[in-house]
Amino acid sequence: MIRLILLTDFTEAFAHNLLRGILEYSKEREPWVVCRMPPSYKQSHGIPGVLKWAKKWQADAIIAQFDDDDEVELFRKNGIIALAQDFKSRFSVIPNITSEYKLTGQMAADFFLQKGFRNFAFYGYENVVWSEERCMGFRDRIIEKGFGDNFFEYQKQPLENLWYYESEPLASWIKSLPHPLALMACDDTQGNKIMEVCRVLGIKIPEEIAVLGVDNDEIICSLSDPPLSSVNLNIVKGGYEAQLIERLMRDKEASCEDVVIHPTTITNRLSTDIYSTGDPYILVALKYIHQNLATKITVEDVVRQVPLSRRLLEIHFKQVTGSSIYQYIFNLRMERFSQLLLESSEPIADIAMSVGLSDYKNLARQFKLWKKYTPAEYRKIHRVK
Repeated sequence: MIRLILLTDFTEAFAHNLLRGILEYSKEREPWVVCRMPPSYKQSHGIPGVLKWAKKWQADAIIAQFDDDDEVELFRKNGIIALAQDFKSRFSVIPNITSEYKLTGQMAADFFLQKGFRNFAFYGYENVVWSEERCMGFRDRIIEKGFGDNFFEYQKQPLENLWYYESEPLASWIKSLPHPLALMACDDTQGNKIMEVCRVLGIKIPEEIAVLGVDNDEIICSLSDPPLSSVNLNIVKGGYEAQLIERLMRDKEASCEDVVIHPTTITNRLSTDIYSTGDPYILVALKYIHQNLATKITVEDVVRQVPLSRRLLEIHFKQVTGSSIYQYIFNLRMERFSQLLLESSEPIADIAMSVGLSDYKNLARQFKLWKKYTPAEYRKIHRVK
């Protein structure tokens, strides 16, 4: 029986989902005993105090939000496996529970580009690896698509002050931004802050600023007004992969191997439920596509919604979205399909039909080009079970 200390912030959904994954794995073996230790204990007693308690409790392992200057090697010297949940930086001397942060930023950029935005901003914490790399992925994709001159960022919030922030500098920055704007926050907490300030300033969301967070913390997203859209991460799967602890217990000299949490899909709520275009015909076309995604709509069906020829509509549509009408419909269906693969236990063929992907024979090949895995492989990799 493994005795694990989980030293993290349990006010956030990340910690709860991580614990869910750990418990899912332990159910398949023998139950683990988990002590949920608040970060305040480390702040009050330091690493020596945590270590003293861990030895007294006979802990086998600890997963914690360690600070950069914490003497994490002390745990291994005392026979305790230590994993770092990314807090500010990654560690090189112990494994990290980390994520593909740049890919998360790229996903957010693609999401906004598909909606026709041409002005972009990022809001995050200063000197924090997961905020900086999400910004890097977001910014690099925007630059790649030719909109680097329309990118703005603000990363001046210290991570120590999770709930407190200087509203005046942030408000001044927000007021300086062009509209309409697509803004990615480094996490849902920061997205919620942006929306609070926008409400005070009288800035309309999503009409003037569309806001996207990360982690898909349903409580925080629901507290936001309007509800906050967010990038989903397979955190439960990451917790499941904490089985790494068992391997390290068997081989104390094993090399560090990070647990990597992957971004999966984006949950689109009201904070991004808009298409950034002044072209009324393209707006009609986009709304029709999104409202009828599950039906067998064709390009001709879309053309019939507006008083334009197919050629003229295709030209305008590509100018706004960057893709043809057919490709836009296909991409949207594939993204929705990938989301449902993880959220639903229905057969893959049934899920495909529900989003209008009727060519099931070619679906595996097409999906592999899209996500690098077949639908079955993708579901297996990104779901615990």
